[in-house]
Amino acid sequence: MKIMKSFFLTALAVAILNGVWPAAPAAGQPIPQDVVTVGTVNGAGSVDVPVYIRDVSGSPLGIDQPFGSRIQAYGIRITASPAGAVQSMTLNRAGITQSLTPLFESNPNGAGSATLIDSFDETTNLIPFVSNAAAPGNQVARLHVNLDPSLAPGTVVTLTLDPVTTALTNQAGTTTENVNSGTLLLVAGAINIIATSQAPTLSQWALILLAVLLAAIAIRTRL
Repeated sequence: MKIMKSFFLTALAVAILNGVWPAAPAAGQPIPQDVVTVGTVNGAGSVDVPVYIRDVSGSPLGIDQPFGSRIQAYGIRITASPAGAVQSMTLNRAGITQSLTPLFESNPNGAGSATLIDSFDETTNLIPFVSNAAAPGNQVARLHVNLDPSLAPGTVVTLTLDPVTTALTNQAGTTTENVNSGTLLLVAGAINIIATSQAPTLSQWALILLAVLLAAIAIRTRL
């Protein structure tokens, strides 16, 4: 287990720290692309945004591939724009990965960004992707966003996947799908800010007036 974990961490760490992925393949028959998608939601205050992976058959990694070539690890980094619209962001497992036990997990966050890195044992914790599921695919994570309460309704906060640090790999980290290799497609999402409904409040004088009116109605009813 330690050896497999080491393989994955080494491959992913090199990519994140150096921004270097394998070169794109030579021109020819297009390679099927798996897809990472950030959802689009309406909300204000605290909002949860789903994150999906669509496992497309024929891509280098997938549930249709033999043992050792499934999507068993991923690195996902999401940035918000404008960054000042977000007070904090956290990315956690959800959907088909919620009940799984990772070999390794890390979810650091920064100003206007959140990252989730997970690796799972293929024998004991196979990620149960549905091959060629309808878009956007299977939910694997949830982005929890605390928004600036002063944002005006109609504001759009864009949620973009980092093309350098977002990637899918097998458990060993020996096969990688990413934007640079042409094997991974990234779809951005957004939060559309809406007005929050607030219950009306009554002043002290309004409450007194309401009490008087109710008392008058009660008296008339008795008469």
